[in-house]
Amino acid sequence: MNRLTLIKYLNAHLIREMPELEIEKIPDDLSAQRKLLRALMNVRPPMPLDKNFLKLQDELLSAEVLERGVIKISDIPNVAPNIKIWRGDITRLEVDAIVNAANTKLLGCFIPLHGCIDNAIHSAAGLQLRDACNKIMEAQGHDEPTGSAHITPAFNLPSKFILHTVGPIIPFGRKPTSAEENLLADCYESCLELAAANNLKSVAFCCISTGEFHFPNQRAAEIAIATVKKFLATHDLKIIFNVFKELDDKIYRQLL
Repeated sequence: MNRLTLIKYLNAHLIREMPELEIEKIPDDLSAQRKLLRALMNVRPPMPLDKNFLKLQDELLSAEVLERGVIKISDIPNVAPNIKIWRGDITRLEVDAIVNAANTKLLGCFIPLHGCIDNAIHSAAGLQLRDACNKIMEAQGHDEPTGSAHITPAFNLPSKFILHTVGPIIPFGRKPTSAEENLLADCYESCLELAAANNLKSVAFCCISTGEFHFPNQRAAEIAIATVKKFLATHDLKIIFNVFKELDDKIYRQLL
């Protein structure tokens, strides 16, 4: 089965699962069909997963990981003891865990093709990730509090696990309060403690809360670095600060 045929099969399966969707005619080219697949995966609610669908989905996502290129932790130089900075797609990192900036529902982003990191991670990991998060939330019985964290497998990503944490939301243009700054520190600390409890040796942090949640980039980086350095004083753990924007890359390198 070539890639276009495989993607068309996956799309047809998801459309059958969600008959309420109104899908306009999609061009038969590979790019359009692949965008449709990501959009359908984004909006699919948690429900039982078909084994044959998962086999083919995993085949596609695993191939795409290799095509994007896997970045090993040894490929990234230290900028401080046990601390590295890497600018790029966090779904390419081969580490014990990457950190996902989640929302309070913890199920991933349901906006089709949205540019947030939550959407990118769920789209690359596969539908098993939403299912795993849903099981956590069903057992928990309430929305995820800001500052806490949960761990799941990473499924089709090169990392082993994903640490999901909900950062504070700051109204655009307003400075964060001290309580909100403490909540952001809690996000980093909760992820670090979860990593230690699961004997993880390397963690890649995204810039929690600085995107859709509008936490000021400079202050967020200061909090992240201070919290991580305090933890590293008593723990042996390799940390990557994964930045996506040039602004964050510059801030982290200046601070470190």
